[in-house]
Amino acid sequence: MQVTSSVREPLVTGGKSYHDVTHDVARQVEGKPTKLWFLAFLTAAGVLALGSIALLATLWEGIGMWGLNKTIGWAWDITNFVWWVGIGHAGTLISAVLLLFRQKWRTSINRAAEAMTIFAVICAAMFPVIHMGRPWLGAYWALPLPNTFGSLWVNFNSPLLWDVFAISTYFSVSLVFWYIGLIPDFATIRDRATGLRKTIYGALSFGWDGAAKTWMRYESVSLILAGLATPLVLSVHTIVSFDFATSVIPGWHTTIFPPYFVAGAIFSGFAMVLTLMIITRKVFKLEDYITMGHIELMNIVIIITGSIVGIAYITEFFIAWYSGVEAEQYAFINRATGPYWWAYWSMMTCNVISPQLFWFKKIRTSIIATFILSLVVNIGMWFERFVIIVTSLHRDFLPSSWAMFYPTWADVGVYMFTFGLFFTLFFLFAKFFPVINMAEVKSVLKSSSDKAHN
Repeated sequence: MQVTSSVREPLVTGGKSYHDVTHDVARQVEGKPTKLWFLAFLTAAGVLALGSIALLATLWEGIGMWGLNKTIGWAWDITNFVWWVGIGHAGTLISAVLLLFRQKWRTSINRAAEAMTIFAVICAAMFPVIHMGRPWLGAYWALPLPNTFGSLWVNFNSPLLWDVFAISTYFSVSLVFWYIGLIPDFATIRDRATGLRKTIYGALSFGWDGAAKTWMRYESVSLILAGLATPLVLSVHTIVSFDFATSVIPGWHTTIFPPYFVAGAIFSGFAMVLTLMIITRKVFKLEDYITMGHIELMNIVIIITGSIVGIAYITEFFIAWYSGVEAEQYAFINRATGPYWWAYWSMMTCNVISPQLFWFKKIRTSIIATFILSLVVNIGMWFERFVIIVTSLHRDFLPSSWAMFYPTWADVGVYMFTFGLFFTLFFLFAKFFPVINMAEVKSVLKSSSDKAHN
């Protein structure tokens, strides 16, 4: 019999039985789409369609459509790339690291967080490909493929190539982990369905039979994948940070970037999970499964990672001063007081000051405050990447080459395209796949006599 605490709040409220869990989650998949879902989906699809105009224009005309110049060769595109990769980090942390640490509160949010990871990585991977200008002629050169051009190989010393390996590995492991977790729930829906729906979910469930040996293999595979995915939480954004840290540009050439980027990625990822989960629990009426306890725990993670990011900002300034290198010192003074001062102070306000409000229990247990602050954090994390990339490039060693970056409609449009793609995929996932892991949620239900018949 499961031992229950008289102090700790239950992870699932409302006195749910196993049947209730199945019904509450499966009804979203089995029922007709609601007007609210259609409105949200059509809005996302509309943004996707508008953004595709900018994407097609960029592919047709070239990246001269963007606001780049000779001095600033990376700007919105790589800012957005790093931002989307960061958002994808929370899914792996929730699904893998918290699984290994046996944190049961992850069960209600891991499914949507893993889906968010996959969709965010797809959006991120688009930017380096588009940045190639004519990707249909050369995107495959990023892969170490045997060829007949005099053994022309990729540069294995380049962190840009390491990015290819890290992100493709991250995407592959995350996709397998996410799908493995879906199989028992697909089988549940298959057993409740009829006709074509039964055939489709039967194929998706891979013949799952629910036997004890099947569950044993499922749990073994989950642990193995969690073990493989855990190093990826640290390695992926570490390697992304090497894109900058291995250069000699003031503002980039710093050893603090790997831990700083990883903390920032978890910070922004949890903020996006909160944004999506607050909307999902309201639209699908899942307040008994995604409780205030879940939201408060995620807010605590945001406090911790936000504080780490704040310390990293201060450390960067200290090391620039301590180094005695005039160019390094100027790079950081220019960030805070130069032409892009507004971006720097927006970053500091959103990433360092706003998360500290979660120290107040009244704020971290408020749905409205949490939703607003989760949006603020992700705005701040976008500004962080913009500040790192653009302010370090726009004033380099030669004052004669100093320049400013101004985004064009194509820059904004391609970014909106990825937003449209992300939310279109997420809304399709939320409608046709169980958005909460039924099998794992059932394992954390409090034991009681009125559930004995289940």
